Amino acid sequence: MPEPPAWHYQKITKRMFDAEAVDTVVLGRVLTCVGEYLIEDGFVHLKDGMIAAVGARSEAPEGVTVVDTGGKTLMPGMMNSHAHLSWDGIHELSQQSMYDAPEIRAYKAAGNMVKSLRAGITLVRDLGVHDANLFAKQAVAQGIFPGPRLLVSGEAIIQTGGHTYWVCREASGADEMRRAVREQVRGGADLIKIMACHDTLEFTDAELEAVVDEAHRNGIPITAHATYNDCIKRVAEFGVDCVEHGGSMTDETIQILLDRKLPIVTTFSALVIQANEDIARAFGIPEWKIAERQKAVADKSRFDGLVRAAKAGVPIVFGTDAGSPAVEHDRIVPELGFMVEVGVCPDNFDALRATTARAATQDGFGDTLGTLEVGKWADMIVVDGNPDQDLAALERVEMTFIDGKRMH
Repeated sequence: MPEPPAWHYQKITKRMFDAEAVDTVVLGRVLTCVGEYLIEDGFVHLKDGMIAAVGARSEAPEGVTVVDTGGKTLMPGMMNSHAHLSWDGIHELSQQSMYDAPEIRAYKAAGNMVKSLRAGITLVRDLGVHDANLFAKQAVAQGIFPGPRLLVSGEAIIQTGGHTYWVCREASGADEMRRAVREQVRGGADLIKIMACHDTLEFTDAELEAVVDEAHRNGIPITAHATYNDCIKRVAEFGVDCVEHGGSMTDETIQILLDRKLPIVTTFSALVIQANEDIARAFGIPEWKIAERQKAVADKSRFDGLVRAAKAGVPIVFGTDAGSPAVEHDRIVPELGFMVEVGVCPDNFDALRATTARAATQDGFGDTLGTLEVGKWADMIVVDGNPDQDLAALERVEMTFIDGKRMH
């Protein structure tokens, strides 16, 4: 593994924010997210930061503090696998990116971590653009500010003048691509993000080969913004580990994803939320953009490649692109609902697994997070309602635990 970031060596005398892991039996309706396994009247025992027991209420251990939720749903903490914490989810992106002071980026990230916790998000995969996420990770790791678990990419890497050049790490040539990766690794990145296309393909073959190889040489995964067939196929063949957004795909491309076991993190929220006239206008979205979004949402054929990929067995993982205008970090339901509506998830149960069990596997935590099972880390939320029957219940998260610590 690469050398850890410099802050790793700092002595922390006392964390500014910390909480004790509870030793508590929580009673309720237990949605384990192991398949469709549901315990209608059950319990979860949180102890020493772990899940110590799960079962029917009658099997709950005695002599332990009990919290009876009155039949509310207990489920694993949700994971947003595509977000941008230092974008506020309100204002236009290029203006924020170019004119926000670093201190304002930090405040936005802090506020969005709080909003995420309140929404039941216990892990955020922050795909950067700029490097503010590296400092958000340090703040949480050192107890400077409470937040979800973070996986961060540092600066997204692009070709010089490439997609969103005004905020990412520009590089030209294979050697400069390697340097850009090493800079993110030095800062503490958990993964590398590249912008592989916009209207055209970006990166020369030599550049793409170098950026993928350098990420893997450093022992971390690399993911690619890829929104149409030629780009998706290209980055898959060059060895990336995940596709962000996705789009049109041929059967050949879908087979490559299957062969290489590559997931897609779909991000429908900007389309769905900005297509809502009342919401979009409140956020200052121009009328032409609203009309464009409404047309896109209405034309389900444009999602055919993603639907066919999902039905073929390509793992589909939840991400909202939070931070985009009108896509605030506590907006969960529009994405999940559209995943079911458009057909990349066949039902609510599968959509919930996309943000729990399947997300945990994609993010490298399949053995420790994502389901309510004995021996896993105690990341759990309490929801007022039955999200397996009505996803809108996820707008009523009443408790959030990470490592058995009450965070909300």
